[in-house]
Amino acid sequence: MASSLISNTVHVLFDSVLAIDHAGVVSMFEALVASGLKGFLGCPTVIYESSLIEFFYHGSIRDGMVVSNIRGKSVEISEEVFAGSFELLMDGLTDFNEVPKDLVFYARSIFSFTGEQVSTSCKKWEMKIEFRLLSDILAKSIFVKAGSFDAVTHERFLMMAAINGGVNINWSRVLFNIFKDMVTPGSKQARGYAVQNCCLLKKVQDLELGDFKVFPPLKILTAKTV
Repeated sequence: MASSLISNTVHVLFDSVLAIDHAGVVSMFEALVASGLKGFLGCPTVIYESSLIEFFYHGSIRDGMVVSNIRGKSVEISEEVFAGSFELLMDGLTDFNEVPKDLVFYARSIFSFTGEQVSTSCKKWEMKIEFRLLSDILAKSIFVKAGSFDAVTHERFLMMAAINGGVNINWSRVLFNIFKDMVTPGSKQARGYAVQNCCLLKKVQDLELGDFKVFPPLKILTAKTV
């Protein structure tokens, strides 16, 4: 169960990737930092496997909060706590259909490997390497998508355009809504945010989390693994 929570996800060691000798890749990671995702994508990578399993088993939504029970102790995570833990922006865009059309038009060219405009629903191989990487990061660690990553969805393309274009994004609302879907019965949202969840659980007073595991090094993006 816990292994499935990190089977596709990636994490980012920003100090390392920002030193890569590739201007396009560095620029993409700088855009992620400027967008406000450094604290979320680069938080400490420790996994408390048994606690994660129990968290999702008992997880639900109550009064807009994600709630659960671990070893008999109640856990409540509000959007404010979630945002504060990862220094996420709490204002800005939440509907990516509202990304300015000129930024989307520009992205269709700037993302393209050949320079010819790509569709907002395209194949990953049609894009430059840095934007293929950005697509993977968003698919695996933001949307927590399962399955193939070859296709770039319209929603993900718009998110990429917003990040690349410097649009303020309310990451608190966007990410917390996905997090809530992960514990909503009947939701099709895949479960994930494992390391982020563990960071949140570590802040719960007097909660015993049990033994921990280190996040797999090959799933951490560094200058050597990119």
